[in-house]
Amino acid sequence: MKNRTKIFVFLTGILLVLYTGLAAQSAGEKIKPDEQLLQEAKLLIFDKKWSQAEQKLSELLSRYPQSTCYAQALFYKGKCLAEQKGKELQAWQTFEEFLNRPDKPESLVEEAQIACLDLAFNLYNSGQASFGRILTDRLNDPSRVIRYYTAFKLSYLQDKKLAIKAVPVLKKLMEEEKDQELVDRAKIAMLRISPESFKDIKDRPESGGRRLIKIRIYEKGKKTPSVSVNFPLALADLALQAMPEENKNRIKKQGYDLDKLLDDLARSREKLVRIEEDGNLIEIWIE
Repeated sequence: MKNRTKIFVFLTGILLVLYTGLAAQSAGEKIKPDEQLLQEAKLLIFDKKWSQAEQKLSELLSRYPQSTCYAQALFYKGKCLAEQKGKELQAWQTFEEFLNRPDKPESLVEEAQIACLDLAFNLYNSGQASFGRILTDRLNDPSRVIRYYTAFKLSYLQDKKLAIKAVPVLKKLMEEEKDQELVDRAKIAMLRISPESFKDIKDRPESGGRRLIKIRIYEKGKKTPSVSVNFPLALADLALQAMPEENKNRIKKQGYDLDKLLDDLARSREKLVRIEEDGNLIEIWIE
């Protein structure tokens, strides 16, 4: 739904640009050359002609440094660069330049911030370690949306020492957020980082009508679970896939296929899967 809204807004923007241009011409007003370049670039972007659009925007930025369209041109150039392999660093730098401008359109700020995070994530994964600090700094962003997005993004990192820095934000989300779907996704993000993240966290009381997949992990010699977490059945597949590799390997060693396991559990309200190894125990069931 969010993507559809963005597409609708984008298309509406293009139509308004075209309408404004035609109206200005019909009234005997000549469209400014910098505005013309921006319009042409937007149409090329709509056709996914990233390189050609980038050239138009670069021309605008070079020839018209005082243009009222300058900040917009930076934003759209960043989008074009981000779509071209090997230009991720240039894209990130361009978005950062856009965000540092006092005349930036506020309607584009959040999208630019998210684009910066996506690019920083990819750059860090490609070996540019300095972007790790850039990612973790965003966990303290004034915007709740950016803090949450950063925490979710960090949960996908293979570097769990860096990913674990997202846990405080995810825990706070689970404590304060009223949107249950967002809370459930925070749980899955924490499961991706480490099951131990759930220690000392109590699940909220669940409203009726939702079937839940329940996961309990007991450490050797302990009678109470070190990990106790519930997910709605609709997100069960994501929850199982998000389990750390060592736990997934335990499941495989016991002869359970994750997809089949989920089907078996969903068909029965009573089936309990128990997986034991080296004194540790994992229990999974649906109720």
